[in-house]
Amino acid sequence: MNPERIGQAERKARLEKLRALMGESDVAAMVLGPTASLRYFTGVSWHPSERFTGAIVHAGGGLEYVCPGFEREKVSGILGVPGEIFTWEEDESPYRLIASRLKPGARIGLDDQVALFFYLGLCRAMGRERIADAGPLINRLRRAKSPAEIALMQRAKDITLEVQRRAWKSLKPGVMSSDVARFIDGQHRALGADSGNTFCIVAFGSDSSLPHGGDKDRALKEGDVVLIDTGTELDGYNSDITRTYVFGEPTKRAREIWALEKEAQAAAFAAARPGAPCESVDAAARAVLTKAGLGPDYRLPGLPHRTGHGIGLDVHEAPNLVRGDRTPLAEGMCFSNEPMIVLPGEFGVRLEDHFHMTKDGPRWFTQPSASIDDPFAGVPEWKG
Repeated sequence: MNPERIGQAERKARLEKLRALMGESDVAAMVLGPTASLRYFTGVSWHPSERFTGAIVHAGGGLEYVCPGFEREKVSGILGVPGEIFTWEEDESPYRLIASRLKPGARIGLDDQVALFFYLGLCRAMGRERIADAGPLINRLRRAKSPAEIALMQRAKDITLEVQRRAWKSLKPGVMSSDVARFIDGQHRALGADSGNTFCIVAFGSDSSLPHGGDKDRALKEGDVVLIDTGTELDGYNSDITRTYVFGEPTKRAREIWALEKEAQAAAFAAARPGAPCESVDAAARAVLTKAGLGPDYRLPGLPHRTGHGIGLDVHEAPNLVRGDRTPLAEGMCFSNEPMIVLPGEFGVRLEDHFHMTKDGPRWFTQPSASIDDPFAGVPEWKG
C-alpha cells in the first residue's frame, strides 16, 4: 500500500514557515517558478517553458498564482493550496504582471531554480537591486523532511529495490542494456510508482567505469561487471538506488574492489552523526579508499565524485556529502551514500543506498547490498 500523498494542511504549514523566514530576511514576497519548490509549497507541478507559470507568496499571508491566460482553467484544477489566479496574454509581460502585484520598492526573494531568462526579465521589470536569492531560505525548509515525506520516499525506494532485484534475476547472455532499461521501466510502473524510470543507467563491462554509463548500447556477456543505477517517484518524491555485481564468476580483482566499496559506504554511514558537518561523511569514505592506495582526492583509480547528495522532490538536492559543505547534519535530512570506485578502462563499482537522519543518528531506507555473489540476499519478499 502506498502512503498518503502530501495534503493541503502540510503545504499550508510549509507556507507559514516560509513566511516566518521571509520576515527574518526582510523579504516582502517570494516568487516561485515552475520548479520543485512550487510543488513543495503549493502542490502545483508544472513543466518549465518560455511561458511563466508560478506563484507569489506574500509575507503578509496572501498567495497568488500567475499563468498564461489560456492555461487558467488547467492551473485552477491543480492548486494544492487555494489562491487568486492572475493571468497574462501572449502580447503581455508576466514580469510586469508580477511587479504590479508588489508594493513599490518591495524586496522579493526569487526561487533559485528558475531559468536565467526569467531572472533577467524580472530585473528589467523591477530592478536587480530588489531581487534576492531565495535558495538558502527555501533549502532550510526543504532539506528537513517530514514523516510524510520520508514515508513516500521509503515506498519509492522499496519499489526500486525490488525492481533492481527483478532486473538482476532477468539477465541473460546477449541482452542489450537498452532492453534492461525498458524492463526496469515496466517494472516500476507495475509495482505502483507514479511513473516508470525517472532515469536509468545500465552499464556492462568497461562502461561501468563511466559514472553515468557509456553512450552506446551494449550486449551482456559472461564475466561482465553490471552496474544499474535507477529511480522512480511517488507523489514527486524520488528513489535512486545503484547495484553493482558480476554476470557470472567475479574475478579476484572485482571481489576486492567490491568489498572495498562496501567498506567505504559503511564508513560514510558511521560518520553521519547529528551535528557533524556534511563534509565529514565524504572524508570518512575517502579515508578508506586512500588507505587502500586509491586516489587521493578525486584522482583515479578512486572516487571521482562526492560521496552523496540530498534527495527529495529533486533527485539531487542540497546539502551534499562533499568537501566544503559544512552544513550540520540534522533530523529529517535525506542523503544518498555512494562512494563509487572507478578503475579507468576496467570497471567501476557503485553501491548506492540512502539514509535519513534521526535524532539518534542515520537510518537506512534500504539495506546495503549483501555480497557480490548474492547482492539481494535478505531483501524481504515483495508484498505489493
